[in-house]
Amino acid sequence: MSAFTETERAYLAEAKLGRLATIGHGGQPHVVPVGFRHNVESDSIDIGGRELERTKKFRDAVANPRVAFVVDDVLPPWRPRSVEIQGLAKAVGTGDSALIRIAPGRIISRGLDGTPRTRSRRVP
Repeated sequence: MSAFTETERAYLAEAKLGRLATIGHGGQPHVVPVGFRHNVESDSIDIGGRELERTKKFRDAVANPRVAFVVDDVLPPWRPRSVEIQGLAKAVGTGDSALIRIAPGRIISRGLDGTPRTRSRRVP
């Protein structure tokens, strides 16, 4: 069973871009736009990219696995929607197959049901 609701899975599947927040050296936050996919088999968020192992986001996630990831948009006239995942990242693979894999610890979704309602829950 997935930690994500059916509505959250559908929203993540249609999205093209998310934002990954890592903690850099000295505790400074670092946020970058990234491509991603929901990995159904591991029920995680997988972030890849060209030469990923050479990036600050990768080094940050290896040094401190506590990360946050958000996918959001706004529907007209002003209806914000988002899914935020707070969790632990780990480096998976090397070279061209390197990934940052985020295991959700907390999922917060907003506005996915057409209302501004926020739904927040911890993932066991």
